[in-house]
Amino acid sequence: MATPSAKTWSAHPVIHRGINRIAVHFDSDPELNRRIQALDGARWSRMLNCWHLPDTEAYRQRFRIELEKQEPPGPDTEAGLHTFEIWLQSRRYSENTIKSYTEALRAFLLFCQPKPVSELGNNDVIRFNVEYIRKKNLSSSYQNQIVNALKLFFLTVRNQVIEPEKIHRPKREKKLPNVLSKEEMKRMLQALKNVKHKTMLSLIYSCGLRRSEILNLKPVDIDSDRGVITIRQAKGKKDRIVPLSNRILVLLREYYTGWRPVTWLFEGQVPGEQYDPRSLSSVLKKAAEEAGIKKPVTLHWLRHSYATHLLESGTDLRVIQELLGHNSSKTTEIYTHVSTQTIQKVKSPFDDL
Repeated sequence: MATPSAKTWSAHPVIHRGINRIAVHFDSDPELNRRIQALDGARWSRMLNCWHLPDTEAYRQRFRIELEKQEPPGPDTEAGLHTFEIWLQSRRYSENTIKSYTEALRAFLLFCQPKPVSELGNNDVIRFNVEYIRKKNLSSSYQNQIVNALKLFFLTVRNQVIEPEKIHRPKREKKLPNVLSKEEMKRMLQALKNVKHKTMLSLIYSCGLRRSEILNLKPVDIDSDRGVITIRQAKGKKDRIVPLSNRILVLLREYYTGWRPVTWLFEGQVPGEQYDPRSLSSVLKKAAEEAGIKKPVTLHWLRHSYATHLLESGTDLRVIQELLGHNSSKTTEIYTHVSTQTIQKVKSPFDDL
């Protein structure tokens, strides 16, 4: 794949979930989406609001970037990060949140070096927003994550001069969820020949699961007698139940008979080990290609599609909120903006000309 014109994209190194990656930003373009998605190791990040790739020499050369030379963390920075991580662990934050918050704090503290942590203030946060986040074209959601991490760190760990209420938060982006049509979903699932792969993607769509939720399922979570699946300790450390359709139950039994998982409902090559999330993304990517879908489909699109299709079939918004595990009904209401049920009934005045 040839690299797109330098005028249309920007790339820079980034630490994402504790791993060195290369972030690639460009304006919405189906062709560029298709080309980036085809690269080995390419993944979409909602937090960074961009595609990101493995940090390899080949990709550095392809995207004509040089890694920033950054001073290693000093003792003051390391001590602050360690204290913050211990504090988060003691409050039982999830591993993903701990990793995300500590990496966000690390980026800020490294940017401010060699200034001592005890002397940092709001002006340093403003400078970081302008000279680091905006310069690198990082998303507003990432900036918000930085703010959340800094508020926790300075309020609860350091008790310093940072004034959290004055930390600049970006305006919240109002983006619509990406949704596949029922016909596209049908084509994609029918393109899967491997029973295990088909069961996993079908289960995500039929229950509106997050990626982590399907990977954390255990055989005991499937209750065929009651016709429900228990999702345990999902986002926000909440349990919930979702309906188990008869068609999915048939598919699950066929899969279970052939694979006999040991610990997790879906396991990788080694018995007892969870299925690799990257492999699951690759399965979806290949299924979309086989189905002739050109959109940059991600696993979360299946969850969005589930919610939208439920709404279009007349399911109450409150019920959808419970099924998805949303804390607020406002989060669920976003699907009313992508449902075609009402929009398709609107007659354009153009038709009367």
